[in-house]
Amino acid sequence: MTKNNRSLEGKVAIVTGSSRGIGKAIALMLSREGVHVMVTGTEEDSTKNAAHEVRQEFGSQVDYYAGDLSKEENVEKMVEKTIENWDRIDILVNNAGGGVILPFLEHTAETLNTTIDRNLWTAIWPSHKVLPYMLKQNYGRIINIGADSVRNGLWDHAAYNAAKGGVHALTTGLAREFAKYDITVNTIAPPAVESEPLENVRKKDPKLAEKYIGIIPKGRGAYEEEIADAVWFLATDKAKFITGQVISVNGGSTML
Repeated sequence: MTKNNRSLEGKVAIVTGSSRGIGKAIALMLSREGVHVMVTGTEEDSTKNAAHEVRQEFGSQVDYYAGDLSKEENVEKMVEKTIENWDRIDILVNNAGGGVILPFLEHTAETLNTTIDRNLWTAIWPSHKVLPYMLKQNYGRIINIGADSVRNGLWDHAAYNAAKGGVHALTTGLAREFAKYDITVNTIAPPAVESEPLENVRKKDPKLAEKYIGIIPKGRGAYEEEIADAVWFLATDKAKFITGQVISVNGGSTML
């Protein structure tokens, strides 16, 4: 990641699903820029350790919350903890997710519900609970992590796309409703990302992994830091006139 100008210094951010992967890269980037960060995850130890790592790396104010953010009561606790710490929330990054990637007819009621819970409710509830504070401030930046597969119909992603497509739709609705309060809402849509889930696909089904990468003209998956840099841009005032957009950071896997 390139060195930025710390234009976000002193802001407060919640980054959901930031105990590892893309979310952790985003938390590190924001912390580097002087943002106070609430790190979240589903497991206590890994989330606590990630928060410690982010704090040690850049010396910024960091706390953590562990819980299932598809549940309203957990999101309320997460938001309350953030307000108790810093008395405001400027940036919400809805990154928590993780689909059960299967051919559609191999899904069960359990795997379908899990996919919707992990990827759609984890964007709906945090947005619903954070927006009242952004309204009071007359300022806010909500940045969702969507999926380029919504546009390109990636193999075995139909159920996952139903959830992430809902996130894309949530983006436009909230953007229009809250634009007059200087609250922007956008989505970043990556393709396959060079991370643990893609490595698992490579081990399980190398040919399928090749198909995922084969549709990307750049010839590789996105790097986590590239997603984080896009989050930085949308969080700054450089992007204050951008709202309601799904921005593809995808190496050309879909265009226009």
